[in-house]
Amino acid sequence: MTDSTRFLATAIQAAQAAAAIQRFHTGDADLDISTKSSRTDLVTMVDRLCEERIRHVIGAAFPDHAILGEEEGLSAGDPDYRWIVDPLDGTLNYAHGFPYYCASVALEVRGRVEVGAVMDICRNELFTAIRGQGAWLNGAPIRVSSETEPGSALLATGFAYDQESINRNIEIFARVMPDVRAIRRPGAGALDLCQVAAGRFDGFWELTLRPWDVAAGSLIVEEAGGTVTGHRGQHFELDNPVLVSSNGVLHAQLLELLAIPD
Repeated sequence: MTDSTRFLATAIQAAQAAAAIQRFHTGDADLDISTKSSRTDLVTMVDRLCEERIRHVIGAAFPDHAILGEEEGLSAGDPDYRWIVDPLDGTLNYAHGFPYYCASVALEVRGRVEVGAVMDICRNELFTAIRGQGAWLNGAPIRVSSETEPGSALLATGFAYDQESINRNIEIFARVMPDVRAIRRPGAGALDLCQVAAGRFDGFWELTLRPWDVAAGSLIVEEAGGTVTGHRGQHFELDNPVLVSSNGVLHAQLLELLAIPD
């Protein structure tokens, strides 16, 4: 078994373990909900339980590796091997019983994401990728769409928690909407990226993202034949808050339509 295969197996195990916790607590009357940066930036006991479980799974397999998680931050460990974890992406959806959320686990090796797994329990869909080896949905290869016309494209976006970023994206949303078929806003960036990889969305953008939102999903898009960049088409780095992804053939046109300001 290669290192990449071992890494992916652990990512899958961790994501599925978190998903099992999400499934178990779905519909609970008391999720111990609190807020972080704003009234829409929620955290629940399920977020915390999922991250604790993910850290346990990764730590058992690779005790020397560092882990960056949304809820607990960065743990000590070898910085050349950094796991990047969103234990429950789409917390607000989960808290309201809206079935669009996931667990996302990726491994960055020496500054480059090498494997990723995103588990969507609502549809029983596991998205995975290994750099240079392709992307899969429940073990079957996936590819981005072949759409070439913006007017026939289905796009997705997400909105940040701070009002300034919300206002910026509302302006972009309103400006782009007439030039595409439709825009959706499901509310879980990691899963939105996987929909691009599977050819369900033709593109996705968001203005304020963190590494755990995009580490696994961006690799899955690229390995499915898509493109992920910053807002000017530059190479995307995980600490870049603005992400634009597409099926590739639409990318230049999408960047032009979005015209995201610096």
